Amino acid sequence: MTSLPPAVTEMVAALGTLPGIGPRSAERLALHLVQADPDAVRRLAAALVSARERVHICSVCGALTETQPCPICADPRREAALVCVVERPVDILLVERAGTYRGRYHVLGGRLSPLNGVEPEDLRITQLEQRLGQEPVSEVILALPTDVEGDATCHYLAQRLAPRGVRVTRLAHGLPAGTGLEFTDELTLSRALEGRQTMR
Repeated sequence: MTSLPPAVTEMVAALGTLPGIGPRSAERLALHLVQADPDAVRRLAAALVSARERVHICSVCGALTETQPCPICADPRREAALVCVVERPVDILLVERAGTYRGRYHVLGGRLSPLNGVEPEDLRITQLEQRLGQEPVSEVILALPTDVEGDATCHYLAQRLAPRGVRVTRLAHGLPAGTGLEFTDELTLSRALEGRQTMR
C-alpha cells in the first residue's frame, strides 16, 4: 500500500487536531489542499494567520472581537441593566441570532467541573463580580447548558451573586418549537412542566 508523502501526513495530523475533524475528514481536506490552486491555498493560509492575529477576547465581556471593547459592549443602545452569562464566545452568536435580546453579555469560559479540575477561580466569575460593581446591572441571566455541570454552575453563581442585590434568572427550559411530546425526553418534559406559565 502506498503511503502519503510526509508533508501530507503532517498536514493530516495538524488538521486532525481541529474540533469535529476526524482522521478521514482530515485526510480528505489535506489531499484537497495539496491539489488545489496554489493561490487559493495561500489566501486560505493568509486568512487563517490574519484572523488569529486580529481576533482577541473582549476586555469587558470575553467575546471574540477585533476592537476593544467589542461592538456589543461599546453600543450605547444595548441595555446595560441586563447581562447574559454564557459559557463560550460562540454562545453569544446563538443568542444574537434569536433577535430578541438587547442586553450585554459575559463569557464564563467554561463550567464548574471538579472532576475535570475546573474550579471557580478557573472561570471569569471575578470579572463578572467586578462588572456588577462598576456597571448599572440589575439582572444577570444565566444561559448555561442544562446538564449536571451547567446546573451546578448556575446554582453556584446564584448563591455567589445573591449578596450583590441583583436579580439572577435562568433561561426557561421547555419543549422545542414545532415538535410533539413523543419526541421529548423525560427531563425536558419535566422541566417544561415546572416552568409552565399562565396563559394570557
